[in-house]
Amino acid sequence: MRNLAIIATVLLLAACGSDEHQDLKEELKSITKDLRGQIQPLPVVKPYEPVPYKAFDLPDPFGPTKIELALGTAAKNKTGANAPDTKRPKEPLEAYPLESLKMVGTLSQKGVNYALVRADNSLYRVQVGNYLGQNFGVVTGITDNQINLKELVQDASGDWTERKIALQILEAEAAKGR
Repeated sequence: MRNLAIIATVLLLAACGSDEHQDLKEELKSITKDLRGQIQPLPVVKPYEPVPYKAFDLPDPFGPTKIELALGTAAKNKTGANAPDTKRPKEPLEAYPLESLKMVGTLSQKGVNYALVRADNSLYRVQVGNYLGQNFGVVTGITDNQINLKELVQDASGDWTERKIALQILEAEAAKGR
């Protein structure tokens, strides 16, 4: 049986080696006999020459000392009309970044509007004048769907500027309370 399989394989291979396309093979060989590819020589590699760094004595252009040198020491001690009161006691919601605080509803008691704010797993009641966030944000107004804030941020020159921002109510949280 094994010998029969070997004989069948040899016959199949012999049948595949016919001269059926011999004329095409000869034509292809005659067309390509003069074609030879040329490989361009590799470029000459120049040896590496290290350049010594000589700017150790100069100030770092990306460091804070460069800004201090450009502005003088006035930027460090700069206070202005917009400077925050750093001596007042901090409120609990000033420990959280504004992005992590969520307004979940409003409340009105004795004519005073309050906003309900979730921080972590705790719920806080805030009113106009309370502070939120880490940029000295003070609540300037409360509506049914947002808390209006005025933040104080310091720019590279040391000046304090006001920025108005709103904390929107979470629609999913407001729908649960209804």
